[in-house]
Amino acid sequence: MGILSVAGRRVVVVGAARSGIAAAELLARRGARVTLSETRDSFEGMDRLRAAGVVLELGGHQAQTFESANLVVVSPGVPLDQPALDAASAQNVEIIGELELASRWITGRVIAITGTKGKSTTTTLVGRMLTAAGKHVLVGGNIGVPLSAQVDQSTPDTLHVVETSSFQLETTTTFHPWIAVWLNLADDHLDRHPTFEAYASAKARIFERQTGGDWLVVNADDPRVVQRAARSGATQVQFSLAGGIGEGFVVDGEWIVRRTATGAERLLPLSSVELTGRHMLNNVLAATAVASLAGASTDAMVVALQGFHGLEHVMEPAGVVGGVRFVNDSKATNVEAAKRSIESFDRGVVAIVGGRFKGGDFGELREPMSKRGTAVVAIGEAAPLVRAALEGTVPVIEARSMREAVQRANEAAQPDGVVVLAPACSSFDWFRDYAERGRVFKEEVARLSREG
Repeated sequence: MGILSVAGRRVVVVGAARSGIAAAELLARRGARVTLSETRDSFEGMDRLRAAGVVLELGGHQAQTFESANLVVVSPGVPLDQPALDAASAQNVEIIGELELASRWITGRVIAITGTKGKSTTTTLVGRMLTAAGKHVLVGGNIGVPLSAQVDQSTPDTLHVVETSSFQLETTTTFHPWIAVWLNLADDHLDRHPTFEAYASAKARIFERQTGGDWLVVNADDPRVVQRAARSGATQVQFSLAGGIGEGFVVDGEWIVRRTATGAERLLPLSSVELTGRHMLNNVLAATAVASLAGASTDAMVVALQGFHGLEHVMEPAGVVGGVRFVNDSKATNVEAAKRSIESFDRGVVAIVGGRFKGGDFGELREPMSKRGTAVVAIGEAAPLVRAALEGTVPVIEARSMREAVQRANEAAQPDGVVVLAPACSSFDWFRDYAERGRVFKEEVARLSREG
């Protein structure tokens, strides 16, 4: 069911983060009577919304407002277990997410990318490859520009490359990507989703509306993904870093190749990949598969990779102090991502781990730390859990601030180790988000360097 018109309809947008603001502005432009409901008393962008005719309801969600709405649009950061949402549901008010709303209005085709880790890098790479191929590309979703802010620029020739989180996907009903990508699946966001199965089911919604004319790109090395993707009606294409597939995209020697029933086609030399960590090749493989399906040439893919050293806060070099390297992987907000960060280095790893716990097993870090690690610096609310899981494998040092964490990690990594910020947790105990955490980490490394 698509939205043909919202003119004159009462629409409540829940949450005033960037997705909610973009949805409210879009709805106002389309003639809806928009109320934005926010628990805070103020936020950036209030004057702009009021100028657009949006009514602001601040300081909490009012059930009466939700009950009288014709439509409720929920920002992805808003949990669905809200009394006001229950009140709307009891009155049979349709409740959807911002991604779902925007997808009903765009006229271009959607390339949607999900997974527990690697979404942002893969989304960015796909956008770069298709842009280099001369396509009209708009990149956004869970990174950058919300899909609602792209609607007015959408044409039938547009390719919307969209990072999609479980929070966005769980509120979709008609969302229908032309190409869907499922990178991997591991424990994450269990502070929001009641069970791992609920989290996995939210991810699986990426392909629920796909048909045989669509594509589903899946990681053949992840049994959980393969099992759930078997239910899809889309045409499947696999990629495998391990190389254990007869057909699909793999690393073969010094090349990324596409294996088919009739042979293997060389696509990209590994020398064109300038990313840190072998696990990042998973993202390159997935992006190569998508770009190939969307008609990009190998030359365009090589051009897109040139000079691409990754995203800020994703395996980002943060400096060298003496002989110690520092790497900022603040976006490694779950245990699986932190594990891959640690495994990117051969020896001498001091990992800074912790923050606000959101599920998973820190014990999964024991093996990589025992093989490659020197020490762990535990931070934030999860520090006692980190200590309990890893003590006895390597020394565990607790720090009460990022400054202390960087100092203690530097001491433990002497004379020539590597300090990697791989938190395996959200940042909300000490910081506004993972980006602020990463910036503070880099600032402390710079301060340490200045002080010699």
